[in-house]
Amino acid sequence: MQQSYLPFQSTGYFSSLICDYLDEKPNLKQFYNHFPTLESFKVQIEERKASGLNSELHRHTLVSTLKKQYRNIEASGGTLQNIESLQSKNTFTITTGHQLNLFTGPLYFLYKIVSAINLSKKLKETYPEYDFVPVYWMATEDHDFDEINYFNFKGKKVHWNRESRGAVGELPLEGLEDVFNLYTKELGVSKNADYLRNLFSNAYLNHDNLADATRYLANELFKDYALVIIDANDADLKKQFAPFIEDELLNQNAFKSVLETNQTLSKTYNIQVNPREINLFYLKENLRERIVFENDVYKVLNTEISWRKEGIQKELLEHPERFSPNVIMRPLYQEVILPNLCYIGGGGELAYWFQLKQFFNTVNVPFPILLLRNSVLIKTKQQAGKLKKLNISDEDIFLKRDTFINKKVREISNIDINFSPQKVHLKTQFETLFKLAEQTDKSFLGAVKAQEAKQLKGLENLEKRLLKAQKKTLADQVSRITELQEQLFPGRSLQERNTNFSEFYLEYGDQLVPKLVEHLEPLKGAFIILNL
Repeated sequence: MQQSYLPFQSTGYFSSLICDYLDEKPNLKQFYNHFPTLESFKVQIEERKASGLNSELHRHTLVSTLKKQYRNIEASGGTLQNIESLQSKNTFTITTGHQLNLFTGPLYFLYKIVSAINLSKKLKETYPEYDFVPVYWMATEDHDFDEINYFNFKGKKVHWNRESRGAVGELPLEGLEDVFNLYTKELGVSKNADYLRNLFSNAYLNHDNLADATRYLANELFKDYALVIIDANDADLKKQFAPFIEDELLNQNAFKSVLETNQTLSKTYNIQVNPREINLFYLKENLRERIVFENDVYKVLNTEISWRKEGIQKELLEHPERFSPNVIMRPLYQEVILPNLCYIGGGGELAYWFQLKQFFNTVNVPFPILLLRNSVLIKTKQQAGKLKKLNISDEDIFLKRDTFINKKVREISNIDINFSPQKVHLKTQFETLFKLAEQTDKSFLGAVKAQEAKQLKGLENLEKRLLKAQKKTLADQVSRITELQEQLFPGRSLQERNTNFSEFYLEYGDQLVPKLVEHLEPLKGAFIILNL
């Protein structure tokens, strides 16, 4: 396997906010704690230890909850050892989170988890006196079913059609047998295809709900790497978080803090999320609706459920599991119940984490290190060969479609489509006319400038027409390069945001995940291009 790198900033697929973070621009420093370097983790450890969070009792609750969730899972010795190690005050987590996408959804599901695995390993090498546990946080309390009920395979959308209400983790798996039958017809006949059939069947046809199916699936893919998977939709874990839930209900600190941050951040960057006055949902079977506070009454939207202050405090005390954090509160929940040092996420995720630093300060919880997950473009041997033959560089392939085509047509054309020399010559001629106009009649200057602009515009139009004509002449070459770019950037998007892992598993089998673990470097700070 060969690999190369491209700066995230050069790909054209990352926001100015993320690019400025990677460049450590001073104007962003107030929105995060420590930049992700090996040295900064030592400081983060000390801050975490001094915070008073994750007491012996809290760690015991975390471990017992994880053991309960792993009762029916064939976990590796490494995973079980990692769970046990969380009892120790010298054990910390490296966390990534993701929705319960059908059959993992797009490829970056794998890259997130591999980033957490590899960073944990690197930290252990650097700080051997501590232990570091990679954690996948399942977003079991989400209710955006339309975002997760499909995956793309060989240009087709494999779709799970059903109605959904409430938290998706509790969703029964009816209808997935039809999805299985449809998907497996597309797999063909091979040892790798059989593995994928069994993996899908064991995950979705042999479990009761989407959370259990996803836990099984992630464990199977990563059981050799001691990954720990957590479902935080748990009464004991939420009991630990209850003081922060109560504070949110009574004082609305998240709304005040995040709103203030947004006013500053929005002067330069787009805002990812907006806070609610209460950033909690009420959760029961087939129900996840917002809690609002109106006229001294707490209400659950679209229901008849309501309480006065004392009533909702009693409900929280007796049923903490019924209170579900939204996108603003979920990161705090994570940092309260896990002894966490770092959150690994995509650009969109990190964007909303930047909005939360002041809120974390307000509630006196250490803000984790934020790390942009590894991003990868996988090229098959055949694709790599074609790119080399067509003289297409890594930088070229990331260009937007029109820019890419125009650049390559100019390169392969036997006609010079660059009219820059003519433009320089034209400007030289007009310099003489300008001098003449200044000597004779300065009112003539306007006419000369207008004529210069007109003729330069004419040259630009001629250049565009020549380029268009050459595209027609070179239609076969243009078709080949655009087809190749479409294979690598399906739907003109990053491969990792579109393609499902099973397409590559068909070809590379049980070497796919080990090769990713071998080659992904979480602290590299660059987009990775792999030639498989």
